[in-house]
This record gives sequence, C-alpha cells and structure tokens, in this order.
Amino acid sequence: MKRVAQIAALSAAAALALAACGDAPEEATGSATSTTAAADFTGCMVSDAGGFDDGSFNESSYAGLERAVEELGIKKAEAESTDAGQYNGNLDSMMQNDCDLIITVGFNLADATAAAAEGNPDQKFALIDSTVDPARENVKPILFNTHEAAYLAGYLAAGITETGTVATYGGFPIPSVTIFMDGFVDGVAKYNEDHGTDVKALGWNKETQDGEFTDTFDDKGQGVISTNNFIAAGADVILPVAGPVGEGSLSAASQNDGVKVIWVDADGYDMYPEYQDIIPTSVLKGMEQAVFDVLYASTGTAFNSDAYVGTLANEGIGLAEVRDESVPEDLLEEIDTLKQQIVDGELVVESPSSISVD
Repeated sequence: MKRVAQIAALSAAAALALAACGDAPEEATGSATSTTAAADFTGCMVSDAGGFDDGSFNESSYAGLERAVEELGIKKAEAESTDAGQYNGNLDSMMQNDCDLIITVGFNLADATAAAAEGNPDQKFALIDSTVDPARENVKPILFNTHEAAYLAGYLAAGITETGTVATYGGFPIPSVTIFMDGFVDGVAKYNEDHGTDVKALGWNKETQDGEFTDTFDDKGQGVISTNNFIAAGADVILPVAGPVGEGSLSAASQNDGVKVIWVDADGYDMYPEYQDIIPTSVLKGMEQAVFDVLYASTGTAFNSDAYVGTLANEGIGLAEVRDESVPEDLLEEIDTLKQQIVDGELVVESPSSISVD
C-alpha cells in the first residue's frame, strides 16, 4: 500500500489540553482523580438534531462520553434531539438527572446552553463548536480551527482532480461550517499558486462569505441534489460540510465514475465502508478525545471556562490517513511540508471564523 500520509493523525494517547486555550496536548495518565469521584460523577450530553448516530459530529462526541463511562467509571445520561424545538426540554431533562457536567453538541445549541447556564449558575456545561455571549464561568467552549486541516484537504483535492474543478457546500452558514469551506478554497488556491494550474473551487466565495448551503443537517436528499449539481458543473472532488446530509454526496458520487468525496469531522473511510473507494481522506476534529478529556478533568477539580482550541499544532484537528493508492507520492510529500509549515507558524491559514490561540 502507498505510504500513509500521517498528517496530524489524531492519537487516542494524546489528550487535549484543557486548562488553557491552545496548549499542546498532554497525555492523560491513570483514571480520574479518584475511583470514588468518578463513580459519583454523572456526565451528560444533548445532541444536535442529527442524533447520536449521524456519522459525524454528534456521533464522535457521544463516543467520548461512552469512552469516559468505560475507562473512568462515570455514569452517563443523554438526550437525543431530533429537531431544534427539543433543545430546551432536553437540557431541562439533563438538569433533572443531577448531571455534574452537561455537554451540548454544536453551534445550534449555543442559545439554549447560554440560557440554561444563566438560569443555573451552579451547573457546569461544555459547548462544542461555539461560545456563549457573554462568556460564563460555568460554560467551557470546545472549539476547532478546522480551516488549517481543510486547507490541506483543498490542496489534496486540487492535486487529484481530473476535471480541474472541485466543490464544497455546507449545511448552514454558521462559523463551524464556513471555517471548513474557507480553508478548503484557500488550499485549492495554494495548489494553483504552487503548480501554475487553474483548478476551480465551486460552492464558496471566501471574500464575500457566500456559497452553497442545503439549510439542513438532516435531509440527505439535499446532499444528493447539491452534489449532482456540482457534478453537472464539472466537479469531481466534493467536500460536504453538512453532517448526515453528506451521505447524499457519497450516494451521488458513487453513481458517477471518478467522483470523490472528502468527509469531515470523523474518518469517513471507517464510518462508511461501502464508500471507501471514493473517500480519499477526511478532515478530522478530535471531538471524542475532547469530550473524554473534559469529563476526565471535571471528575477532579480542573473544570474551568477557558476555551480549548484544536489546531494542527496540538493535534486537536488533522487530515485522516490517505488510503487512496492513486494519490501521487509527491503530492503527499507536499502536503506533509505544508502541514509542518502551518505547525511552525511559517504558513498562516486564515478564516473569519477562526479562534485566536494564545
């Protein structure tokens, strides 16, 4: 098999640093502060509307909760949302379960989390992919500068396209979505600059922050429609940033020879074995590890409201193993070089939705 492009692969051994924004990961050793503390601790989670089996950010986050139950011995409770109208009720339900920490998954839960935190100042929360405004002492944001890894994915897409056209689309125009799209189109532009090519990136204009959105994270049929439209326009590598809607892209791409899909959040190659031949890589967010580490810290005395920001440098994000043997070796080497330049600060990838790292 072709040499693996080990581009910031997320390691289960590398725990995310939780005490300060952007610190390098530190390896978690042992269990919780004490077995008794963990046994008395209840970690809870409220999903976004995609549910815990969405093959994306909800599922990855829930895996972190389950891992904490298995490895730390904590108790758990969860509330699965199927539509936005359930957010407040699900949060109330978790507070009735005497949860020590309630983790809410996704930007769409920001308002509900903020209201719950304001009304219950003694209850601890962690919010994935968003902050609350104003910041609160009982809410810890877990954020990811995914534009850095998406930049590498865009470079890869531009390097493997056969038609000279690639594309991206989102579920909603929210920061945790558009940050991927920013990085992707910039990566395509970087490939063009380096190689003197003119690969086109459809679906997103970074300058105007305007592009293609399905206005849903749930309706996979919209993913089919968007993808078929892009294919008709000549695109043969597509990055859907739309949770389960992206399955529609996989379905549509599988019906068109030569079309590939770059997955996001989790490793699509592992999650969708039936589509492995059309998934060259995925843009990873270390949500499982982040959830586990927040719970680990919270069973002791380490909970605080400082944001964690996942970056390439601290391995909170990354590009999944490139298993497509048709990807040229020299392209993988170029991406390795770009990744190291970003880590070293020689190459700065920007997005209006990025989070400053101290």
